[in-house]
Amino acid sequence: MTQRRYLQLDVFADRPGAGNPLAVVLDAQGLDDNAMQAIARWTRLPETTFVFPPSQPGASYRIRMFSPRREVPFAGHPSVGTACVVLEAGLAAPVDGRLVQEGVAGLLPLAVDGEGEARTIAVRTPRARVVETASAGDPRLAATLRGLPLGALPPALMDGGRRWWLAELRDEAALRAASPDWAAIGALAESTESMGLCAFARADAGRDYDLVVRAFVGAPAQFEDAASGAANATLAAWLNHNGALPGRDGHYTVSQGREVGFDARLELRVDADGEVWSGGRVSNVVRGTIDWR
Repeated sequence: MTQRRYLQLDVFADRPGAGNPLAVVLDAQGLDDNAMQAIARWTRLPETTFVFPPSQPGASYRIRMFSPRREVPFAGHPSVGTACVVLEAGLAAPVDGRLVQEGVAGLLPLAVDGEGEARTIAVRTPRARVVETASAGDPRLAATLRGLPLGALPPALMDGGRRWWLAELRDEAALRAASPDWAAIGALAESTESMGLCAFARADAGRDYDLVVRAFVGAPAQFEDAASGAANATLAAWLNHNGALPGRDGHYTVSQGREVGFDARLELRVDADGEVWSGGRVSNVVRGTIDWR
Protein backbone atom coordinates (compact mmCIF):
# COMPACT_ATOMS: atom_id res chain seq x y z
CA MET A 1 0.00 0.00 0.00
CA THR A 2 1.33 3.44 -0.93
CA GLN A 3 -1.89 5.46 -0.85
CA ARG A 4 -3.15 6.17 2.63
CA ARG A 5 -5.96 8.38 3.91
CA TYR A 6 -4.60 11.78 4.88
CA LEU A 7 -6.22 14.69 6.70
CA GLN A 8 -5.21 18.12 7.94
CA LEU A 9 -7.08 19.65 10.85
CA ASP A 10 -7.26 22.72 13.01
CA VAL A 11 -7.35 21.67 16.67
CA PHE A 12 -8.80 23.73 19.53
CA ALA A 13 -10.69 25.71 16.91
CA ASP A 14 -14.30 26.30 15.91
CA ARG A 15 -13.25 27.30 12.38
CA PRO A 16 -10.30 26.78 10.02
CA GLY A 17 -7.33 29.00 10.74
CA ALA A 18 -8.02 29.59 14.43
CA GLY A 19 -6.27 26.67 16.11
CA ASN A 20 -3.18 24.48 15.92
CA PRO A 21 -2.70 22.60 12.62
CA LEU A 22 -2.22 18.83 12.57
CA ALA A 23 -1.70 16.20 9.87
CA VAL A 24 -3.08 12.68 10.37
CA VAL A 25 -2.13 9.62 8.31
CA LEU A 26 -4.55 6.72 8.61
CA ASP A 27 -3.78 3.12 7.48
CA ALA A 28 -0.18 3.64 8.62
CA GLN A 29 0.74 -0.07 8.68
CA GLY A 30 3.93 -0.68 6.71
CA LEU A 31 5.47 2.72 7.43
CA ASP A 32 8.72 2.44 9.36
CA ASP A 33 10.25 5.06 11.66
CA ASN A 34 12.28 6.66 8.88
CA ALA A 35 9.25 7.00 6.62
CA MET A 36 7.09 8.51 9.36
CA GLN A 37 9.82 11.01 10.25
CA ALA A 38 10.23 11.90 6.57
CA ILE A 39 6.50 12.51 6.16
CA ALA A 40 6.42 14.69 9.29
CA ARG A 41 9.38 16.66 7.97
CA TRP A 42 7.60 17.06 4.62
CA THR A 43 4.30 18.32 6.10
CA ARG A 44 6.19 20.97 8.14
CA LEU A 45 3.33 21.07 10.62
CA PRO A 46 3.91 21.12 14.39
CA GLU A 47 3.03 17.42 14.54
CA THR A 48 1.95 14.63 12.22
CA THR A 49 0.30 11.53 13.66
CA PHE A 50 0.10 7.98 12.31
CA VAL A 51 -2.76 5.66 13.21
CA PHE A 52 -2.38 1.88 13.64
CA PRO A 53 -4.62 -0.89 14.96
CA PRO A 54 -4.34 -1.25 18.75
CA SER A 55 -1.92 -3.78 20.20
CA GLN A 56 -3.10 -3.69 23.82
CA PRO A 57 -6.42 -4.86 25.29
CA GLY A 58 -8.81 -2.00 25.92
CA ALA A 59 -7.19 0.40 23.44
CA SER A 60 -9.33 1.93 20.69
CA TYR A 61 -6.36 2.57 18.36
CA ARG A 62 -2.60 3.09 18.46
CA ILE A 63 -0.84 6.35 17.61
CA ARG A 64 2.68 7.56 16.81
CA MET A 65 3.43 11.32 16.86
CA PHE A 66 6.26 13.07 15.05
CA SER A 67 7.36 16.68 14.86
CA PRO A 68 9.45 17.65 11.82
CA ARG A 69 12.56 16.85 13.92
CA ARG A 70 11.75 13.85 16.13
CA GLU A 71 9.17 11.50 17.59
CA VAL A 72 7.05 13.05 20.33
CA PRO A 73 5.93 10.81 23.24
CA PHE A 74 2.84 12.89 24.03
CA ALA A 75 1.21 16.11 22.94
CA GLY A 76 -2.31 17.39 23.52
CA HIS A 77 -3.46 18.76 20.19
CA PRO A 78 -2.33 15.67 18.21
CA SER A 79 -4.21 13.43 20.65
CA VAL A 80 -7.43 15.44 20.39
CA GLY A 81 -7.24 15.86 16.61
CA THR A 82 -6.43 12.23 15.92
CA ALA A 83 -9.33 11.05 18.06
CA CYS A 84 -11.66 13.19 15.95
CA VAL A 85 -10.33 11.63 12.74
CA VAL A 86 -10.60 8.10 14.13
CA LEU A 87 -14.23 8.71 15.06
CA GLU A 88 -15.16 10.18 11.68
CA ALA A 89 -13.37 7.37 9.83
CA GLY A 90 -15.33 4.77 11.79
CA LEU A 91 -12.18 3.12 13.14
CA ALA A 92 -13.42 3.25 16.73
CA ALA A 93 -16.52 4.20 18.67
CA PRO A 94 -16.74 5.64 22.18
CA VAL A 95 -17.66 3.27 25.00
CA ASP A 96 -19.52 5.16 27.73
CA GLY A 97 -18.30 8.39 26.13
CA ARG A 98 -14.64 7.34 26.16
CA LEU A 99 -11.95 6.36 23.67
CA VAL A 100 -8.60 4.93 24.77
CA GLN A 101 -5.46 6.00 22.92
CA GLU A 102 -2.44 3.71 22.91
CA GLY A 103 0.91 5.42 22.44
CA VAL A 104 4.41 5.96 23.78
CA ALA A 105 2.91 7.60 26.89
CA GLY A 106 0.77 4.51 27.57
CA LEU A 107 -3.01 4.15 27.50
CA LEU A 108 -4.75 7.51 27.78
CA PRO A 109 -8.54 7.95 27.90
CA LEU A 110 -10.30 10.63 25.87
CA ALA A 111 -13.73 12.01 26.73
CA VAL A 112 -16.06 12.58 23.77
CA ASP A 113 -18.94 14.99 24.18
CA GLY A 114 -21.49 15.86 21.49
CA GLU A 115 -21.61 15.22 17.76
CA GLY A 116 -20.52 16.83 14.49
CA GLU A 117 -19.03 20.31 14.45
CA ALA A 118 -20.07 20.96 18.05
CA ARG A 119 -18.28 17.85 19.37
CA THR A 120 -15.52 18.38 21.92
CA ILE A 121 -12.81 15.87 22.77
CA ALA A 122 -10.53 15.99 25.80
CA VAL A 123 -7.54 13.79 26.62
CA ARG A 124 -6.62 12.88 30.17
CA THR A 125 -3.03 14.00 30.23
CA PRO A 126 -0.10 12.32 32.00
CA ARG A 127 0.03 13.45 35.61
CA ALA A 128 2.36 16.42 36.08
CA ARG A 129 4.61 17.09 39.06
CA VAL A 130 6.30 20.14 40.51
CA VAL A 131 10.05 19.92 39.92
CA GLU A 132 10.92 23.18 41.67
CA THR A 133 9.76 26.71 42.38
CA ALA A 134 12.01 29.71 41.85
CA SER A 135 12.13 33.49 42.04
CA ALA A 136 12.27 36.06 39.29
CA GLY A 137 15.84 36.78 40.34
CA ASP A 138 16.97 33.20 39.76
CA PRO A 139 20.01 33.49 37.44
CA ARG A 140 18.51 30.94 35.08
CA LEU A 141 15.30 32.97 34.72
CA ALA A 142 16.45 36.56 35.06
CA ALA A 143 17.03 37.26 31.37
CA THR A 144 13.85 35.48 30.25
CA LEU A 145 11.64 37.34 32.75
CA ARG A 146 13.34 40.73 32.52
CA GLY A 147 10.78 43.49 32.03
CA LEU A 148 7.79 41.22 32.62
CA PRO A 149 5.49 42.27 35.50
CA LEU A 150 4.89 39.06 37.44
CA GLY A 151 1.68 37.97 39.10
CA ALA A 152 0.95 36.30 42.42
CA LEU A 153 2.32 32.79 41.90
CA PRO A 154 6.07 32.20 41.82
CA PRO A 155 7.74 30.82 38.69
CA ALA A 156 7.86 27.02 38.68
CA LEU A 157 9.31 24.18 36.67
CA MET A 158 6.73 21.46 36.02
CA ASP A 159 7.14 18.04 34.41
CA GLY A 160 4.15 16.55 32.62
CA GLY A 161 6.08 14.35 30.22
CA ARG A 162 7.65 17.53 28.88
CA ARG A 163 9.11 20.14 31.22
CA TRP A 164 7.87 23.73 31.15
CA TRP A 165 8.78 26.79 33.16
CA LEU A 166 5.56 28.54 34.20
CA ALA A 167 5.28 32.23 35.04
CA GLU A 168 2.18 34.22 35.96
CA LEU A 169 2.04 37.79 34.64
CA ARG A 170 0.21 40.65 36.31
CA ASP A 171 -2.66 40.92 33.83
CA GLU A 172 -3.85 40.09 30.31
CA ALA A 173 -2.54 43.31 28.77
CA ALA A 174 0.98 42.68 30.04
CA LEU A 175 1.01 39.14 28.68
CA ARG A 176 -0.36 40.07 25.27
CA ALA A 177 2.19 42.89 24.95
CA ALA A 178 5.15 40.75 26.02
CA SER A 179 8.02 40.47 23.54
CA PRO A 180 10.00 37.25 24.09
CA ASP A 181 13.78 37.27 24.38
CA TRP A 182 14.39 34.23 22.20
CA ALA A 183 18.08 33.93 23.03
CA ALA A 184 17.26 33.85 26.75
CA ILE A 185 14.38 31.40 26.29
CA GLY A 186 16.57 29.12 24.19
CA ALA A 187 19.32 29.19 26.81
CA LEU A 188 16.78 28.49 29.58
CA ALA A 189 15.33 25.52 27.69
CA GLU A 190 18.72 23.98 27.01
CA SER A 191 20.17 24.55 30.47
CA THR A 192 17.14 23.10 32.30
CA GLU A 193 16.14 20.43 29.74
CA SER A 194 12.75 22.10 29.36
CA MET A 195 10.56 23.19 26.48
CA GLY A 196 10.87 26.85 27.48
CA LEU A 197 8.49 29.32 29.10
CA CYS A 198 4.71 29.07 29.41
CA ALA A 199 3.45 32.47 30.57
CA PHE A 200 -0.14 33.04 31.70
CA ALA A 201 -2.46 35.68 33.08
CA ARG A 202 -6.03 35.98 34.32
CA ALA A 203 -8.40 37.24 31.64
CA ASP A 204 -9.94 40.69 31.77
CA ALA A 205 -13.56 40.84 32.93
CA GLY A 206 -16.22 40.09 30.32
CA ARG A 207 -14.12 37.76 28.15
CA ASP A 208 -15.39 34.42 26.86
CA TYR A 209 -12.30 32.78 28.39
CA ASP A 210 -10.80 32.65 31.87
CA LEU A 211 -7.07 32.54 31.23
CA VAL A 212 -4.64 33.77 28.57
CA VAL A 213 -1.61 31.61 27.76
CA ARG A 214 1.50 32.10 25.64
CA ALA A 215 3.91 29.18 25.23
CA PHE A 216 7.42 30.10 24.06
CA VAL A 217 9.32 27.03 22.88
CA GLY A 218 13.06 27.48 23.23
CA ALA A 219 14.50 24.18 22.00
CA PRO A 220 15.13 22.40 19.70
CA ALA A 221 13.49 25.15 17.61
CA GLN A 222 12.37 28.58 18.78
CA PHE A 223 8.73 29.53 18.18
CA GLU A 224 5.51 30.51 19.92
CA ASP A 225 3.02 27.65 20.03
CA ALA A 226 -0.39 28.44 18.58
CA ALA A 227 -2.23 26.18 21.05
CA SER A 228 -0.63 23.60 23.32
CA GLY A 229 -2.81 21.06 25.07
CA ALA A 230 0.15 19.57 26.95
CA ALA A 231 1.54 22.91 28.17
CA ASN A 232 -1.92 23.97 29.31
CA ALA A 233 -2.42 20.67 31.12
CA THR A 234 0.86 21.16 32.98
CA LEU A 235 -0.28 24.67 33.89
CA ALA A 236 -3.64 23.34 35.12
CA ALA A 237 -1.82 20.94 37.44
CA TRP A 238 0.25 23.84 38.82
CA LEU A 239 -2.84 25.98 39.39
CA ASN A 240 -4.62 23.09 41.08
CA HIS A 241 -1.56 22.47 43.27
CA ASN A 242 -1.85 26.07 44.48
CA GLY A 243 -5.63 26.13 44.84
CA ALA A 244 -5.69 28.81 42.13
CA LEU A 245 -7.84 27.36 39.37
CA PRO A 246 -9.95 29.93 37.49
CA GLY A 247 -13.45 29.22 36.16
CA ARG A 248 -15.93 27.05 38.03
CA ASP A 249 -15.89 23.49 39.37
CA GLY A 250 -12.41 22.78 38.02
CA HIS A 251 -13.35 23.78 34.47
CA TYR A 252 -12.03 26.82 32.61
CA THR A 253 -11.36 28.13 29.10
CA VAL A 254 -8.02 29.33 27.72
CA SER A 255 -7.31 31.80 24.93
CA GLN A 256 -4.03 31.13 23.12
CA GLY A 257 -2.36 31.99 19.82
CA ARG A 258 -3.73 35.44 19.08
CA GLU A 259 -0.25 36.99 19.12
CA VAL A 260 0.90 34.67 16.30
CA GLY A 261 -2.18 35.00 14.10
CA PHE A 262 -4.45 32.33 15.60
CA ASP A 263 -7.37 32.43 18.06
CA ALA A 264 -7.60 29.06 19.78
CA ARG A 265 -9.85 28.06 22.65
CA LEU A 266 -8.85 25.20 24.93
CA GLU A 267 -11.12 23.63 27.52
CA LEU A 268 -9.32 22.49 30.68
CA ARG A 269 -10.84 20.44 33.48
CA VAL A 270 -9.38 19.12 36.72
CA ASP A 271 -11.53 16.29 38.06
CA ALA A 272 -12.14 15.19 41.63
CA ASP A 273 -9.13 12.87 41.50
CA GLY A 274 -6.81 15.68 40.41
CA GLU A 275 -6.54 14.37 36.86
CA VAL A 276 -6.27 17.01 34.13
CA TRP A 277 -8.32 16.82 30.94
CA SER A 278 -7.25 19.02 28.02
CA GLY A 279 -9.47 19.43 24.98
CA GLY A 280 -11.68 21.43 22.69
CA ARG A 281 -13.24 21.42 19.25
CA VAL A 282 -11.68 20.31 15.96
CA SER A 283 -12.17 21.76 12.48
CA ASN A 284 -11.45 19.58 9.43
CA VAL A 285 -9.64 21.42 6.63
CA VAL A 286 -8.16 18.87 4.16
CA ARG A 287 -9.28 15.33 3.27
CA GLY A 288 -7.49 13.17 0.74
CA THR A 289 -4.76 10.59 0.34
CA ILE A 290 -1.00 10.61 0.65
CA ASP A 291 1.08 8.50 -1.76
CA TRP A 292 4.36 7.72 -0.03
CA ARG A 293 6.55 5.05 -1.57
